[in-house]
Amino acid sequence: MATHPEEGESLLGMFTDRLEENAIALILGLMVALSFVNVVRRYLFNASLIWSLEVVLMLFAWLVILGISYGIKKTTHLGVDAITNLVQPGPKRVMAIIASAICVVYAVLLMKGAYDYWAPFAGLDVTSGRWFPTGFTETRSRAFMETDQVPFPAFLGFLPDLINDGDRYEKLPDVVPYAMLPFGCALILLRFVQAFIRILRGLQDTMIVSHEAEEDVAALSSRSKER
Repeated sequence: MATHPEEGESLLGMFTDRLEENAIALILGLMVALSFVNVVRRYLFNASLIWSLEVVLMLFAWLVILGISYGIKKTTHLGVDAITNLVQPGPKRVMAIIASAICVVYAVLLMKGAYDYWAPFAGLDVTSGRWFPTGFTETRSRAFMETDQVPFPAFLGFLPDLINDGDRYEKLPDVVPYAMLPFGCALILLRFVQAFIRILRGLQDTMIVSHEAEEDVAALSSRSKER
């Protein structure tokens, strides 16, 4: 039986794993705190944080993207294994390798699309090539675009000079929330590559959630028979 992806994990792998877990926990905590504070202010003080809903929406989008890569890492994504369970271990491994290779190609396409969407907001050029990047193509900058209500934080004071020709921002620029797109897709690509390598090495036999409940029931059944 293939080992769980966590077994034999390197220190770097453990660090990135904990980093994702802490980031997800932090985002969840911020979402709950902002929502709670806003409700209290609205019903007790007849006031509200006008920007909190927009921030919560951003955080939720970040949470989803991080959750995708973390689910790949932990093999918790749902999938259909009706066919693979009918074949022998050899063909099943070949099918897993093909499936994981397709996922890597898909992640590369996803990464290209995410970068091309985010790049104009950072004042950068998009990549050329319809499917895979072949270079860069000059594009109209969207670095001036801002969020609707989120105030511009002081610690990002370097951004106007860096990407917006020195023009100051009144609200948080869109480049900040959209930065999660290329970052999250890079994580997704990394996790798919890791899964592909593990499948090639025989350390992992699937990219979808295992049948842990069925295995536990079978184990209990065998113990009952032994007694």
